[in-house]
Amino acid sequence: MLSDETEAEKFAAMLRRSAALKMELALNAAPVLAVVGVAERAIRAGNKLIFCGNGGSAADAQHLATELVIRLRGAVARDSWPAITLALDTSAVTAAVNDFGVEEMFARPLRGLGREGDVLFGITTSGRSINVVKALEAARDMGIATVGFLGGDGGPARAFCDHALIVPDTETARVQECHITLGHAVLTLLEDRLVANR
Repeated sequence: MLSDETEAEKFAAMLRRSAALKMELALNAAPVLAVVGVAERAIRAGNKLIFCGNGGSAADAQHLATELVIRLRGAVARDSWPAITLALDTSAVTAAVNDFGVEEMFARPLRGLGREGDVLFGITTSGRSINVVKALEAARDMGIATVGFLGGDGGPARAFCDHALIVPDTETARVQECHITLGHAVLTLLEDRLVANR
């Protein structure tokens, strides 16, 4: 069993690594602002934002879509904005896996729900989740802008992203911490733009 001191050191090291990654991302705002811009154009044109991911990234997808549909900040009065997550409907997800395979789990519903001018956010900490990669590929074919929240070097998903926000780390927990921070940053800046210019 670890001593309290050793555990405290591990805890502090986790937070330092998470903070260091976030500070590294803060050095280059341009990719984040580009994502805000593509999301703003989609919402203003009457299109929607679509999110997908697996496991913890599925929870992040649901979290971010909810912030748009319901509310991000209580102090900001605004309309509900159109966003969905492709992992929310368990009947659709399990049917897609059963009938078409896990690779098509997100791409299949996207083909029915997505429209040209929408934006797809594919969230994968490794950049290698095949169902997210296939969804990004399908989105490209449909004229849907693609955004990747990725980790490591971006993996195969990077090739199908119009915009890639890459956390340069391979530890899943640290990447997920940065993904939700990036998501909140994108949505906060998007909300500021849409509310200021409505």
